[in-house]
Amino acid sequence: MTREDKRKAILSGALTVFARDGYTRASVDAIARAAEVSTRTIYNHFADKAVLFQAVIQESAARAADAQLAVIERHLRKVTDLEADLVDFGREIAAPAGDGHAEHFALVRQINAEAGHIPQAAIDTWQETGPRRVRRELAGHLRRWTEQGLLHAEDPDRAAVHLLLLISVADPSYQGAVPTEREIAETVTSGVRAFLHGYLR
Repeated sequence: MTREDKRKAILSGALTVFARDGYTRASVDAIARAAEVSTRTIYNHFADKAVLFQAVIQESAARAADAQLAVIERHLRKVTDLEADLVDFGREIAAPAGDGHAEHFALVRQINAEAGHIPQAAIDTWQETGPRRVRRELAGHLRRWTEQGLLHAEDPDRAAVHLLLLISVADPSYQGAVPTEREIAETVTSGVRAFLHGYLR
């Protein structure tokens, strides 16, 4: 196994363990077992658990953000019916995480649950690599629609936050619950209508 292969195995194993156990409870020994490497190999690549966690969340957030940016591009690059296109976008972006991203969003739930115990640098890296990057891209479309006279968003960045919150189907009372297609459709449709009620000219 090459050095790069070992690094990939460590990151993959660490994502699995951090997503399952959280940052505080995850042990380097458990990560080594998941990655099928020795703990010494892990420390040859990463100085400590905090550095490893930051590398894991950065890589994982980047992959998830790439997928979300593709959804934005697919639905919002050329809008023909603002409400319908936003609903289509929202239904896809709010759908349960597909293969390759379920562990990332499990990790995000762990971060939210124990944010006070996670190094701030890791949280900042996650936000900048993932959520903020996606919001900036969405805000760019809202800014363009405002310039075209389709919306009235004086602060496109804030409007992007509002839209994402309104179409969210997360139920904080039951973390990990998978919404049905009907629940997604109803939540997204009502959320888009509320957004447009506030931001249409």
